[in-house]
Order: sequence, then structure tokens, then C-alpha cells
Amino acid sequence: PRSTQNPASRDPKGQKAEIHTMSQIFDAYEKEFLEFTASIARNTSSLPSLAGDAKVQKMSETESDVAEAEALIRRMDLEARSTQNPAAKNPMLNKLRDYKSELARLKRESQLASRAANEANNRSQLLAGAELDDSGAPTSSSQRDRMAQATQQLDRTGNRIQDGKRTLLETEDLGVSILQDLHRQRDTISSAREHIHAADDTIGRSRKILQSMGRRAMANKAMLYGIIAMLFGAILLVAYFKLFRSSDDDSGGE
Repeated sequence: PRSTQNPASRDPKGQKAEIHTMSQIFDAYEKEFLEFTASIARNTSSLPSLAGDAKVQKMSETESDVAEAEALIRRMDLEARSTQNPAAKNPMLNKLRDYKSELARLKRESQLASRAANEANNRSQLLAGAELDDSGAPTSSSQRDRMAQATQQLDRTGNRIQDGKRTLLETEDLGVSILQDLHRQRDTISSAREHIHAADDTIGRSRKILQSMGRRAMANKAMLYGIIAMLFGAILLVAYFKLFRSSDDDSGGE
């Protein structure tokens, strides 16, 4: 009969191969995460030295990198929790805890830098507007209008970026949910496979018991037929001797 154990537990090589594969996936996510955190740190440190469109672009890149890093954190968390071997799972969870703390710190720093950059930009615009008003230049009104339009355009661009980031996060959450469902279905299939193996073993034992009982029934039947034949032969023998003796007695009497 076949064993009811999990195939991975029966085959240490298969279990090691599975752990190695999960570790490779986690390492790939980890490499991408470190690249994004390095990019976040560089962009955050370069914000004070930038101005205008370059600063807006760098802020947008930083927000995008933060969203990607958060998505990688969720993927690494899923891989770590999917690993069954504690020897591989615990180091992954420890790394993940450190990476979450690091990402939270970088996110705070980038937000502070972005806020400071926006405040500096607003001060510059106010100072420029004040200088134009003080100089009494006839073009100050048109410049303020252009500045207002540029600010509205920046606001619209920021809103589109935020909408795109929300869509990306929703898509990532959906992907993580699908992966979790697949993981649960894999566990269900593994459990069903074990139950099938157990049922196969039970059926095999039952078949052997039935075959043994059939052989015993055949033997008992053959023995019964033998006994009946012996009894029938004995009856015939007794009847024959009685008839033969009766014939002899009749002959002697005459």
C-alpha cells in the first residue's frame, strides 16, 4: 500500500528544491526592493537642490518608487508566509520586519522633503509676485495668471499621479489576494491528495481481506463437499453390507 504522507515530506530533495525556489523568489523581490529604496533615498536628498519641473518630476518619481517598494513588501510577505520550513521562514520574516521599518522611514523623509520643497516653491512664487507688484510692472497680472495656470496644471498632474498610484495599489492588492487564494487551493489539493492516498490504502487492505475471506470460504466449501461425499459413501457402504448380509441370512435359512 502507498504511504499517506505528503510527497514533499517523503522526498527531502523535493522539499529542499521547493524551499530553494521560494528563497530565489524572495531574493529577487528583495533585490528590487533595495534598488527602489536606494532610488528613494537619492531622490529625497536631491530635492532641495532642484527647482521647477525638475523638482516636480523628482517628487513624482519618488512617489512611484515608494508605491513599488510597498508592493514588493507585500509580495515578500506573501512568499515568507507561504514557506512552511521554519529554518527558511524565520530569516525571511526578520528581513521583512527590517525592510518595513526602513521603508516607513524613507517614506516619512520623502514626504517631509516634498512638503519642504512645496513650501519653498510657494514662498518663491509669493516673493516673485510681491516684487512684481512693488515694481508696478504692467505684466505682473499676466504673470500671476500664468503662475496660477501652472499651479492648476501641477495640481491636475498630481491628482492624476495619485489616481494612478491608487489604481496600481488596488491592482497589486488584487494580485496578492489571487496569490493567497491559489496558495489556499494548493493546500486544499494537497490535503485531498493525502485523503485519496489514505482511501487507496484502505481499499487495498479491504481488497486483501476480501480475497482472504474468499479463499477461506472456498476452502470451507471444498471441505464441506468432501465431508458430504464421505458421509454419502459411508451410507452407501452400510447399505451395501446390510443388503449383502440379509441375502446371506436368507440363503442359510433355506
